[in-house]
Amino acid sequence: MSRQLKIAVGQYSDKGRKGINQDFHGVYIPKEPQLSSKGIALAVADGISSSDVSHIASQAAVAGFLEDYFCTSEAWSVKKSVQRVLAANNSWLHAQTRHSRYCYDMDRGYVCTLSAMVIKSTTAHIFHVGDTRIYRVQSDDLEQLTQDHRLWVSQDKSYLSRALGMDSHLEIDYQVLTVSKGDIFVLATDGVYEYASSCFIAQAIHQAGDDLDSAAKAIVDQAYQQGSRDNLTIQIARIENLPTPNANEHYQSLTELPFPPVLEARMAFDGYTIVRELHASSRSHIYLAVDNETQAQVVIKTPSIDLRGDPAYLERFLMEDWIARRINNAHVLKPCAQTRKRHFLYVATEFIEGRTLKQWMIDHPQPDLETVRDIVEQIAKGLRAFHRLEMLHQDLRPDNIMIDSTGTVKIIDFGSTRVAGIMEIGSPIKHENLLGTAQYTAPEYFLGQQGTVRSELFSLAVISYQMLTGKLPYGAEVAKCKSRAELNKLKFDATLYRNQEIPGWIDDTIRKAADPNPDKRYEDLSEFIFDLRHPNPAFLHKTGQALLERNPVAFWKGVSLILAMIVAVLLINR
Repeated sequence: MSRQLKIAVGQYSDKGRKGINQDFHGVYIPKEPQLSSKGIALAVADGISSSDVSHIASQAAVAGFLEDYFCTSEAWSVKKSVQRVLAANNSWLHAQTRHSRYCYDMDRGYVCTLSAMVIKSTTAHIFHVGDTRIYRVQSDDLEQLTQDHRLWVSQDKSYLSRALGMDSHLEIDYQVLTVSKGDIFVLATDGVYEYASSCFIAQAIHQAGDDLDSAAKAIVDQAYQQGSRDNLTIQIARIENLPTPNANEHYQSLTELPFPPVLEARMAFDGYTIVRELHASSRSHIYLAVDNETQAQVVIKTPSIDLRGDPAYLERFLMEDWIARRINNAHVLKPCAQTRKRHFLYVATEFIEGRTLKQWMIDHPQPDLETVRDIVEQIAKGLRAFHRLEMLHQDLRPDNIMIDSTGTVKIIDFGSTRVAGIMEIGSPIKHENLLGTAQYTAPEYFLGQQGTVRSELFSLAVISYQMLTGKLPYGAEVAKCKSRAELNKLKFDATLYRNQEIPGWIDDTIRKAADPNPDKRYEDLSEFIFDLRHPNPAFLHKTGQALLERNPVAFWKGVSLILAMIVAVLLINR
């Protein structure tokens, strides 16, 4: 009979003699199939005492790790999954400090230490940065498994040399070890281990028997009585049961999921019934299917067989599923919950009953301004969900935007999405700075620069322009620009002179958002959205655009006519 992984957990945390508790801890024990494919995760974080916001950092670090790890692809190893999650979380924390009043003082920013453990099959994976610690109980003593990242400047004074959120680049310790039934692990902050002896901690755990929570509280109480002036947090995990001996082979197979077969209508596939093919390209195949358990309609996306030998392509394909699971927003495509063991490589998402924005524009060649505003605002809400997690969609275009039967707008297709922090992870696979479709891609990409939130704004502004006019503001000229000088020569074709019903200030709003120079665009999507509804005083008092700028041909025709008239007058008066 197959056995499952099972652990017993005890934990306790207290603010101690401090005003607030800057520590945070958590454990997540999933049900099958994730228990087998992802394992069990524990983590403890300690905010730095010099910061008033580090308790937010420690909570975000632990909660983000426990949530995001279980959203990563089952085809990824534990190491790869956690490294990606922590790199993304580190970038988010670092960005919060950069955008706060503590941008020049990291010691007061969103910084914390973190020690985490993932127990999968018969292996424990340990991840560590800072001076929280992980121990393994050895009889009546503790074996320290992590090394403190502290720089000592004197016998009594030291500084953290590494922590989450401290720098844009994250270097995290990683190690693996085989576990056995009965093994006990301890995760603790310095407020505990500096004041409760290893001998006391081991004895308290052994004496508590099955009540590990009481052991955790007794250890915290001991540290407090010994004079600890810091927050106090401890977690205790004991291995109660391990999977069957051949489980390692099973878990190895999960990291090598095979490509699915060619799918056809009425075919049974991994708990789904295929209804029909929705779309096919050289990069993927998309099918409408029905979940046999819930009878809900879903979309199955499978990778291209022709690209099975391209590791970078497979990497991006697996990233799509993780990205979708990280974002919970009404205006972003929602993935299906994984309730069954997966046997093939594919992505399952909700089915959107509707049409793409591209088709919508064909059906509505002259939409009213209010309808366009509503669609643009919903797209912006979806984009902000990406940006809050330090991600850029990078392929915003009408084909990647769906409008359902209720009028709700959803962003789809995350194949080009860039996650902050991922680029710095060491990998044999080359990470590409992917571009979207040329007509909607910000000019800075073509100059070899990395994208920003303002790059997404450019794409949204181009889409706004196209909805109002049926045209593109720069045509296909943007993709031809290979230098800053060529970029500066681009001329915005004013919407005002294509559709006389569009107010002049709307024209100026879109012009600013779609400026070829990113530094001249709005700093944030919210500014653009606001100006689409509220006339910007700077635009209302702006003088009209010169004829030479808006229509050079007409200008020079006029000049030629005037010169011809002058010549005629001179000839008559001779």
